[in-house]
Amino acid sequence: MNKELLGVVGLLSATILWGAGFLAVDLALTAFTPMQIMAVRFFLASIIMFFAARKSLQSVLKQEVIAGIIMGLCLFLAFTLQTIGLKFSTLSNNAFLTATNVVFVPFLVWGAYKKRPTLSEFAGMILAIAGAGFLTLANDFSIGIGDTLSLAGAFFFACQVFFTGKYAPHYRTDILSFVQITTAFVLSCISLPFTGGMAGIVWNKNALLSILYLGIVSTAITYFLQTASQRYVKQVQAVIILSLEAVFATIFSVLLIHERLSFRVLCGAVLILSAVLISELKLKKTKIYDTVK
Repeated sequence: MNKELLGVVGLLSATILWGAGFLAVDLALTAFTPMQIMAVRFFLASIIMFFAARKSLQSVLKQEVIAGIIMGLCLFLAFTLQTIGLKFSTLSNNAFLTATNVVFVPFLVWGAYKKRPTLSEFAGMILAIAGAGFLTLANDFSIGIGDTLSLAGAFFFACQVFFTGKYAPHYRTDILSFVQITTAFVLSCISLPFTGGMAGIVWNKNALLSILYLGIVSTAITYFLQTASQRYVKQVQAVIILSLEAVFATIFSVLLIHERLSFRVLCGAVLILSAVLISELKLKKTKIYDTVK
């Protein structure tokens, strides 16, 4: 098996695991608060990342720490909003609204570097807005709190993608990953006392397995898989594969928890996927992009 094929298999594996992560969060919410999930998830992942980066940590640079903290702050805000959003929304809505994060990235680049988005990227944004409207707007054109938080989370995922693309070419991957995950863990711990701390946990087998999955598989292992695999896969291939995360999340929700999809949800999903693909097909021309979940 050649390296490119191995890279494709690795990315596809990470995408499937991330898709299942939406279901794991949904199950974990039956026993944990959103911030408890965040704290435990990033605690487990930071331990694994520490062992992966322990040799590099002996010569860590100040600039690497600052870069990792910025990425970690974005990651914390993104996952917090996404997790709380899922508590008040459906799994499929949460997944497809999160997928709009890639569409936001060209506009962040526009703001930071005055690099105007392409026609395709503008078209992607319009399709994404239309798709989000199908998913979120009620008959009276109001939008639920869960969907609002999911969209806000998508924006901060886009910020995390932007800063990862900015810093990753210049600093060591293991250091950035460790500092990023640890920052998200520390911020989760700081937030815990304001959201009830660790009290009120209703332990059950499914919730425990879900939280272990989120920390070990859906955070630590998937980040490693993505970083290793994208070395051998063309950028266009990579982003198209990663955009399937929402599709896998929806498949898992239908098969395992029997979530029913209305025609309206399907229309919104198709529009958002189209927006993601249209936007991502142009990413190879801009070196700053580096897709991270």
